[in-house]
Amino acid sequence: MTAQTDTPGSVTTVYKVVGMSCGHCEGAVSGEISGISGVSSVTAVASTGEVTVVSAASLDDETVRAAVDEAGFELVGKA
Repeated sequence: MTAQTDTPGSVTTVYKVVGMSCGHCEGAVSGEISGISGVSSVTAVASTGEVTVVSAASLDDETVRAAVDEAGFELVGKA
């Protein structure tokens, strides 16, 4: 459960997602999470299953889980 502040007013959280295997998967997950209010950037890496999210404030885990589910993958928790 790592959450750190990189710049004033932003929070970086790394999530673990299973099922991503390619760039298309990364794009699907990134696109859905990017739609969450307050999210400023998303970086998904299929090879590690890690999704790094920078947001204005801490995000509700269930909101992130719903976005990942919508993309067709499973959020297993914070890395």
